[in-house]
Amino acid sequence: MPRYLIERDIEGAGLMTPAELKAVAQTSCRVLEDLGPRVQWEHSYVTDDRVYCVYRAPNEDLVLEHARRGGFPVDRISLVAQVIDPLTAE
Repeated sequence: MPRYLIERDIEGAGLMTPAELKAVAQTSCRVLEDLGPRVQWEHSYVTDDRVYCVYRAPNEDLVLEHARRGGFPVDRISLVAQVIDPLTAE
C-alpha cells in the first residue's frame, strides 16, 4: 500500500503538552476506526511549528478524508517513493 508524508503547519506544535498530544492522537485513532483498515497512521514527528505524519493508504483522497473528519490541517501531501536507512548502505 502506498505511503504518504503529510505536512501540517501548526503554530506552537512543539509546545503541546502530553495531554494535548494524547487528545490529538485519540481523535486521529477514532477517525481511523471509522475509515476502516484502508488508512493506517504509522507515526508523526512534531517540530516547533509543524507536524510530519506518515500514513499508508490506497490513495491520497483517503488521507485527505481522514484530515477532514479529524479537523487536521494539510499543507502538503507527498507520495513516498522510496525509504532508505543505514541498512541501505550494506
